[in-house]
Amino acid sequence: MESRNIMVTGPAINERAVQFAADNGYNLSYVPPYTSEDDLVRMVADIDPVGVIIRMGRFDAAAINAAPSLRVISKHGVGVDNVDIDAASRRDIPVVIAAGANALSVAEHAIALLLATVKKIVPLDDSIRAGRWEKPGFSGKELGSMTLGLVGFGAIARQTAVFAKALGLKVRAFDPYGDDAMFTALEVTREPSLAALLGASDIVSLHCPLTPDTRNMLNNDTLSLMRRGSYVINTARGALIDEAALLAAVEDGRIAGAGLDTFQTEPPAADHPFWRQKKIVVTPHIAGVTEEASVRVGLDAVEGVLAIVEGRPLARERIVNLRSLAKAPA
Repeated sequence: MESRNIMVTGPAINERAVQFAADNGYNLSYVPPYTSEDDLVRMVADIDPVGVIIRMGRFDAAAINAAPSLRVISKHGVGVDNVDIDAASRRDIPVVIAAGANALSVAEHAIALLLATVKKIVPLDDSIRAGRWEKPGFSGKELGSMTLGLVGFGAIARQTAVFAKALGLKVRAFDPYGDDAMFTALEVTREPSLAALLGASDIVSLHCPLTPDTRNMLNNDTLSLMRRGSYVINTARGALIDEAALLAAVEDGRIAGAGLDTFQTEPPAADHPFWRQKKIVVTPHIAGVTEEASVRVGLDAVEGVLAIVEGRPLARERIVNLRSLAKAPA
């Protein structure tokens, strides 16, 4: 008899998604966030899921191969750098994403980090709590005089552009794969290269996937292309940034500040050097974690499993490894 188990790597998903799975005859099992590989392999073997919903931690070849009934891996979101895509493809297992389901929430958080960073909210809050009144001599920045550069122009970046333009920011973007029509529709200037975007922007916000080509995209060399006194926002993946290079650039004044929701290692170390730098505003990878997005993402993640298992159509753009599969799923 085919497994009716779906495993979730992390805490419970939205109750509507849980009920959706139950209504279709599937049982959800959970593993603790960031479980070690050995423990994860053991749990996978015990549960033998037909589908896995990925939330926190890695899901590599050993875990994939420990589940003989596994037919689909579904990301609770869009970033799949924590999944061994090659190992899944070798077993003809589709890896699907909840494309666009949390775009509104993540874009809102990107703007929140932008405002907190450019307007120096954290250091000003700290100073007044410490008994200092720093109004004399203070000089801030108006967003209307600034240009926001978006690296990537997917659903989240496009929503960020809408918000940014409403605040008066000029918006430019670089995405080698995007359709010109998307840029035209939002009246966003398309830059031909990352270097061109960095040199033309006062604020750079990252919205691209983590791949071998984008790892450490912002490093000593590329940060040096940015305007002196500019800002970095990252709600995508921490490993897009060389953290040591960013910290050095902030501390010597080349970069005026950064707003980061993601880190190279998660959770980051208790003594991470970012903690000493108040010009870097940080949050614990929660940009997409809102009540509203959790409903949409949870339902999409479960539907991704059910569609593959039950042979129902699923939008091709939701299947990350479609070209790598020996035979594309129906």
